[in-house]
Amino acid sequence: MAYPAQLGFQDAASPVMEELLHFHDHALMIVFLISTLVLYIIVAMVTTTLTDTYILDSQEIEIVWTVLPAVILILIALPSLRILYLMDEINDPHLTIKAIGHQWYWSYEYTDYEDLSFDSYMVPTQDLAPGQFRLLETDHRMVVPMESPVRVLVTAEDVLHSWAVPALGVKMDAVPGRLNQTAFIAARPGVYYGQCSEICGANHSFMPIVVETVPLHHFETWSSTMLEDASL
Repeated sequence: MAYPAQLGFQDAASPVMEELLHFHDHALMIVFLISTLVLYIIVAMVTTTLTDTYILDSQEIEIVWTVLPAVILILIALPSLRILYLMDEINDPHLTIKAIGHQWYWSYEYTDYEDLSFDSYMVPTQDLAPGQFRLLETDHRMVVPMESPVRVLVTAEDVLHSWAVPALGVKMDAVPGRLNQTAFIAARPGVYYGQCSEICGANHSFMPIVVETVPLHHFETWSSTMLEDASL
């Protein structure tokens, strides 16, 4: 969960998000080194009045400033491609959930169960319990087991939406008539918040996403309770 005046990212709650944070730090250090070098060259050119023909017309320098950017781009591109393939990898998910975007709430269908589905609406400010977050809490959370591969099928019923949970490193567009899929593995128990990341209309900012990760036996208890309530 982000906090006021936070400068960095949220703590990673999945292996993919940890890789994304490492890649961000890697790219930021490269940008910092380039910026430092460029700043030094600018200061040196402005403050130094001496010139040298070897510097102004040098084949070796031209080779260096042509090859060096290519090497830097390769150092950025290879880790980026590796993470892209990791994010697309979905191997033998233990649970599949279908997330459907509506104006303006989310519906969840646990496709491995026969009658386990529910709508998830934002809790109004006047109904919040102590400790709940305004504009982020929902009346029904998407509960998943921790340390298990979870596949999420994302679609929409009306307009474009986007299902995003930053701490899990997940963001997938919800397109009417199209079924997109993403996956994540929650590394630890907790409650993770997200919001629709597509401008989908007047109440775009009022359709939050709450993912609660729990141990497997707690998830089995929760699913049994939900199925009993549905049968009643």
